Amino acid sequence: MKSIYINKIAPLCALSLLMVGAASHAQKFSGVVFDADGNRIAKAKVSLVNTKYKAVTDEKGQFTFNDIGVGKVELHVSAKNFSHINEYFTITDQDMTEVKISLSATVMEVVDVYATPLHSSSIESALPVSVISGDELRLKQASTLGETLKNEVGVHSSYFGPVASSPIIRGMDGPRVLITQNGLDVGDASRVGPDHAVAAEAGTAQQVEVLRGPSTLFYGSGAIGGVVNVVDNRVPTNTDNQVDYLLKHNDVADEHEATLNINTGYKSLAVHLDAFWRESNDYKIPGYATAEEDHDEHEEGHDEHEDEEIKGILENSASKSSGFTLGSSYLFDAGYIGFSYGRMERTYGIPGHSEHDEEEHEEIGGEIAEEGAVFGDLVQDRYQLLSEVSFEDSFINRVMSKAAYTDYQHQEIEGGEVGTQFNNEMLETRFDLYHQAVDGWKGAWTLHYKENDFNAIGEEAFTPPSNTESIAVAWLEEKHIEDVLWQLGIRAEHVTLSANAEVESHSELSDELASHEEESHFNKQNFTPISASLGAVWEYSRGYNVGFSAAFSQRAPSASELFSNGAHIGTNTYEVGALFEVHEEDHELHVDLSDQNVELETAYNLDLTWRKFEGDFGFVASAFYNHIDDYYYQANTGLFAEDGHDDHIEALEEQHLDEGVEEHAEESEGLPVYVFQQSNVVMFGIEAELFYQVTPSLKASMFTDYIHAKVTDGDNLPRIPPMRFGGQFNYITDEYSAEISATHYFKQSNTAELESETDGYTMLDANFNYFINNVGDDMVAFLKVNNITDEEARVHTSFLKGVSPLPARGFTVGIRGSF
Repeated sequence: MKSIYINKIAPLCALSLLMVGAASHAQKFSGVVFDADGNRIAKAKVSLVNTKYKAVTDEKGQFTFNDIGVGKVELHVSAKNFSHINEYFTITDQDMTEVKISLSATVMEVVDVYATPLHSSSIESALPVSVISGDELRLKQASTLGETLKNEVGVHSSYFGPVASSPIIRGMDGPRVLITQNGLDVGDASRVGPDHAVAAEAGTAQQVEVLRGPSTLFYGSGAIGGVVNVVDNRVPTNTDNQVDYLLKHNDVADEHEATLNINTGYKSLAVHLDAFWRESNDYKIPGYATAEEDHDEHEEGHDEHEDEEIKGILENSASKSSGFTLGSSYLFDAGYIGFSYGRMERTYGIPGHSEHDEEEHEEIGGEIAEEGAVFGDLVQDRYQLLSEVSFEDSFINRVMSKAAYTDYQHQEIEGGEVGTQFNNEMLETRFDLYHQAVDGWKGAWTLHYKENDFNAIGEEAFTPPSNTESIAVAWLEEKHIEDVLWQLGIRAEHVTLSANAEVESHSELSDELASHEEESHFNKQNFTPISASLGAVWEYSRGYNVGFSAAFSQRAPSASELFSNGAHIGTNTYEVGALFEVHEEDHELHVDLSDQNVELETAYNLDLTWRKFEGDFGFVASAFYNHIDDYYYQANTGLFAEDGHDDHIEALEEQHLDEGVEEHAEESEGLPVYVFQQSNVVMFGIEAELFYQVTPSLKASMFTDYIHAKVTDGDNLPRIPPMRFGGQFNYITDEYSAEISATHYFKQSNTAELESETDGYTMLDANFNYFINNVGDDMVAFLKVNNITDEEARVHTSFLKGVSPLPARGFTVGIRGSF
């Protein structure tokens, strides 16, 4: 595969190199970075946008670039605890050595964003963006990406136990939220079902970026709800010597974790190595795993087995994971080209499928006596090639090339036997071609190709083998017109989706009746999603801006949304795709191919963001409205499939559902049947963050978010996050820092049909960090306490909320540092 990538990238790089002409250069371009009081700022990052020139200011705040080409340049300067600034200069053949840059202090963390082709920071985007990095990322780091990000504004977790949690952005997840690594799809199976872990590791990342809102312009159909981009240094871009490490232990799951990052190099060769290891046992919970009302009902019916469910432990929630990445780059004057290989292995239990459940079912009905605990076992190999080349005197002045090949395997193991094996191979290439400014307009063209081969093998496979291929072109432009930054973009994509299997339609009433089967074939599905957006960021006063975005986005459905038809043991559901229909006829229930047309999902999105980012007080407030036509979602049919773990429906029977049935289908007569269907929906909500630097050492912050989502005919969408409100205090000195935070999740009563309500709860957390001097560059001993009040809490967005509460009070101790 490596040779394939090089063959794809080499012609483009060679063509671009031919465009380089003779350049006229200045001798020197240098300056000093100050704060508002005239103090010089060390370690500020200075760069010329869309060029190879990057520098860090010395102890006197000075920076220097040599051999700068004649012409107009854009200088970007950033520093911790200061607002970023962009200034424009005209370079002549004379030295320019007295440039003075003044930065304003900010209470907000301002970080450059790598997830978008055009340069921006977290306060310069028309769409709201969250970025966590550095010490903040290390403090929030959890065993899954969803749990790492769950406290970010506008972001929740699918919480399939602590072992397989994916991010939810503004109520959307799965195939609508793209998880990327350095801008390329992670290539796992997490979008097939919430029981599949995300194959991206935050422990070795430099930063994690969250784009809230439609990002299809940058990433295509899979990003209609947003993007989570994990940025790491697996393809290094410098030869700086640095080692980062972390060791920690928590008692709530008896979890041990170690991570290591090494960057080094010699002359033009840069090398990177990272590794992580994590192992935990079943984690502690405040009470019983089963929700109180269901646990009471269970005990009433089984008095002789009152001790069957273990109090204080979530069974089958242990996990073990490890991985490493080795990367290297060749650095040259105009850029770099690099390659990396990474491997991840992970084994984890899926709560709600413990061995205790096996014994209970054996005694109650004997129907699934052979079934036992369910585990997920994944292995991923990922190869990545990245390159960036700048051309000073060409119309195409920079080319960024990315390619990745991912080989992913995931097994669902039940009772020691492999029930289903998911295989996913993905090849993705992307080229961003940047052009010189034309009448002030800067922009880029993107060529993007992705092919995904997915298959599920085994008696319990619920979706047939499929191939998804997409090719796209995009064009983005931006221009400053006085105080307004205008951003325009359009993308055209062609998606081909095919299933490599025959389809059998079934109609069965009971085991005594013979089944009727009809074989048919899936037709190849072709879609042409179009996306366009108009955005503006108006800095109407120094330190204030307003961002507005209007976007039209389309999404092609995923293979699982169309072709699923079978029992998904990981989620305890029977899933039926949109190409099928379930209906009752003369007391006989059928699952047949549907003659209904499959449509593109089309979203019309408006986003308004107001920011204050300078001084001791700052805020970011956003409001959004999203109307989506032909929205795909899983609806509970009110029917059950007998839990025979066969790849066909053995019987479907109507049941009288009471609250909580979707979380406890295992206690009913079978698996609840969920059908993917399309409806027009409306989503709207608000998000807000406030920051106040009370004293030089004390900082206070608050946040809130709320989303309302419903089908236009009046019914609410299922598993929509509740409103929440949180706040925290941070105190920092030269010797230590401390933080305490509280977040209240309100009761979620805006539920879909057949969906139960979820009680509200409050989480109280704290951490303490002690800075150890004279040991490397940065060494910190830390203590964290989560869920201080030991409150029982259940996540409304989880399929397992009735059997998988959040962890009990837990203590984490550890040490991290660098040298």
